[in-house]
Amino acid sequence: MSEGAPPEPAPAEDLRTTEVDLGGLVNVLATHLYSTPLVALRELVQNAHDSHTRRLLEDPDGDHRPLIRVRGDAARRTVSIEDTGAGLTEPEIHAYLATVGTGYTRMLRDLTGNQELIGAFGLGFLSAFSVADEVAVTTTSHREPHLGHRYRSRGGEQYQVDPVPARPRPGTVVELTLKAEHAHLADEDALRDVLGRYCVLLPIPVHVGDDEQPVNNVEVPWRHSVPGDQHAARMRFATAFGRRFEPLTAFPVHPAEGGTGGGAAGGTDAIGLLWVQDGGTYGSSDNRDLAVYLRGMLLAEDARDLLPSWAGFIGGVVESSRLTPTASREDLQRDDHYRALQRALTDAIVDGLYETARLRPAAWRRILTRHGQDLLGAALCDERLFTLLADDVPVPTSQGDLTAGALRAAGGGAVHVALGSGGGFEEMLYRAMRVPIARGDRYAVLPFLRRYAQLRGCRLVELGSEHGDRELFRDPERPLPAGEAAWLAGALADEGEQLVPARFDPPGLPLVLVPDREAELKARIEDDQADARIPSAALRLARAFTARTDGEVRARLYLNLSCPAVLDLLAAYRAGHTGSATAAGLLRSLKVIMAAASAGPAGSPGGDLTAALSGIGTAVSALTAAVPAGLPGVPDTLGALPDEA
Repeated sequence: MSEGAPPEPAPAEDLRTTEVDLGGLVNVLATHLYSTPLVALRELVQNAHDSHTRRLLEDPDGDHRPLIRVRGDAARRTVSIEDTGAGLTEPEIHAYLATVGTGYTRMLRDLTGNQELIGAFGLGFLSAFSVADEVAVTTTSHREPHLGHRYRSRGGEQYQVDPVPARPRPGTVVELTLKAEHAHLADEDALRDVLGRYCVLLPIPVHVGDDEQPVNNVEVPWRHSVPGDQHAARMRFATAFGRRFEPLTAFPVHPAEGGTGGGAAGGTDAIGLLWVQDGGTYGSSDNRDLAVYLRGMLLAEDARDLLPSWAGFIGGVVESSRLTPTASREDLQRDDHYRALQRALTDAIVDGLYETARLRPAAWRRILTRHGQDLLGAALCDERLFTLLADDVPVPTSQGDLTAGALRAAGGGAVHVALGSGGGFEEMLYRAMRVPIARGDRYAVLPFLRRYAQLRGCRLVELGSEHGDRELFRDPERPLPAGEAAWLAGALADEGEQLVPARFDPPGLPLVLVPDREAELKARIEDDQADARIPSAALRLARAFTARTDGEVRARLYLNLSCPAVLDLLAAYRAGHTGSATAAGLLRSLKVIMAAASAGPAGSPGGDLTAALSGIGTAVSALTAAVPAGLPGVPDTLGALPDEA
């Protein structure tokens, strides 16, 4: 045999047949294939639906009144699912109920092309054994309306079929004698709740108990032409279906046809409804909530991955015939149809938000107020959304939520953003300037404002960065003499603080303390606990980034040489005034109080607040003390000193 050639088939006399432990197989399929025992109800109701569809295909002119009725009997611990569908002959019982992997539904769909048939794997009936000790099936086929048959099995491995009187009408009753741990399923209120969600899109009425009102008697806005306001009909459905949060607005999902070649260029047949939920913020939780129905039956209750990752505020329902389920029919295969639906849902969300902004301004304002921070991140992920949201979405700032446009106007044509967390000491500067500062540490704020500044051609001042600080803190007109700078540093700066003489606005603010953000980062990642909190790869990158920082300068104390009080202090020092040290102590205390008022992060430099408050009292006492007899009077204010020549 040549290298790489396939092996030759073994002689027929050497072939053996694989043995199957049917009991073990039934246990695995019935007990471990499905994530919840509730799936058994879905599978059996689905089989009843397919029985009706089969009868319409085989006997289109017959007297057929579709009906599915589910009953629970808590005393007997039973649940029964009854249909008026096609029923089964005895050979069909043996072929389809008692043969694992053989499904009449799949064969009929392949033969007829009918996409209303749901079943696919011939495994659904086995789910009954995940909740029941015993399963009985009583059936009469529309082909043999004078004959009745009853199938019985405990555990699914062995069964018997007996003749029984024919049912009054063709159809089937599946009765489950529930296991003790699943006795709660016999409660008809519980059945209404479960089936109301599983069967909401089934076209055949599903009743529970003796109810005359079907649990799926719901107006589905994308299936029927609803008189009146279409948006109101969508909101009614979203309110009834979206149990977790109130919908703020709702918009449709339409089929999206792609290229004829399928694959990545293919489209989707999915149709349904999406809505914006009045839920929590995406910065802390992912509230994407999407239910997917396959031919009218719930397939995936939590299909959030079909929605874009930024859409944490979106809920919805879609149905499709093209999606491919897994064997348990509780999830979807990630194939071309799945990816086509992902793209279609992203487009539907963007189009829906555009429609809301254009046609429903009140709802749009509520969405912006409730989900502004979520939308900042969404805008970064989709250029169409950025265009829509750039001037409307609120940005968290030191003066509350403001739009980027309002930030720009208040900043004199520049947008100001702080890079630190917890406000930072530099916020005091913005309060004094009365300029709002964007919270750059919040979700998506900084990258959004960077893109906004590019889009609108305006300046972005990132306070805490070297470039941003240079814009705010200008060099003095003349450098301070070394002696004066050293005295000021000793009088005003604490350990780890570097005194930087500068000029900045407003002139009434004498000083401001700005933490070194790289030093803060270095301190965090060098913490003994960092290895436990931060993934090793991220930790290595962060440490490489901060290797250039020695961490000794934890903050810069910018002293405003445009401030009259600072100029008076320097004049007093040069003149040898006895009150200069006291005045410097006042400024030092002011620095500490400003740092505390700006609510900087724990461990930030700034000094002892208690000592600072005491220092103010000491300074006031010293400046107001009586002058001893025989000494020259001390001026009431430092401002009364003669200016430096």
